[in-house]
Amino acid sequence: QVQLVESGGGLVQAGGSLRLSCAASARAFSFYDMGWFRQAPGKEREFVGAISGDGLSTSYADSVKGRFTVSRDNAKKTVYLQMNSLKPEDTAVYYCATYYSGGYSYISSYAYWGQGTQVTVSS
Repeated sequence: QVQLVESGGGLVQAGGSLRLSCAASARAFSFYDMGWFRQAPGKEREFVGAISGDGLSTSYADSVKGRFTVSRDNAKKTVYLQMNSLKPEDTAVYYCATYYSGGYSYISSYAYWGQGTQVTVSS
């Protein structure tokens, strides 16, 4: 069983930045590729970005490419989502999850999920 706890969400103006954190309880955290998803009200949960266990490989949704960066600190068992140039359409609950298999962009590819953290971007 892996527990994930997201933090760092909040209210920010358009053009601003936020850094989300996801702390994991996993014993072998570095073995897990990790992903970030988001879900806006009335919309389906969507892929944001992912990072390999060693931190050397990342993948992003087109909508956030060039603005968001996923990173990790395996010693701290934490993965981060740095969000820059935020837009009102980035408003959502953001979730981190442990990747299992099947492709980074698919919800079904992830095994454990955090409870989410709210990000609200005002115009």
